[in-house]
Amino acid sequence: MDLGSQGGEAAAAKVEEKKEKTAFDVKLEKFDAAAKIKVIKEVRAFTNLGLKEAKDLVEKVPCVLKQGVTKDEANGIIEKIKAAGGVAVME
Repeated sequence: MDLGSQGGEAAAAKVEEKKEKTAFDVKLEKFDAAAKIKVIKEVRAFTNLGLKEAKDLVEKVPCVLKQGVTKDEANGIIEKIKAAGGVAVME
């Protein structure tokens, strides 16, 4: 009986599954009502949305603002949203 090789293969498969994630989504959780305009401006700055589309997106909180970005870019977006008065998270 050769059970050792099967256990090794299963462990290797788990290690491959736990590789570091490279693409992240930025999700707007909430924002201060007084800072709504600032948040909309920031959303327009890093998306190619028009004013109406950005406003509609912000009003559908919680919503995904940007998908498939790098960790550094996601952190930058989160900091900008935070400075504008919103709360964003990386998924």
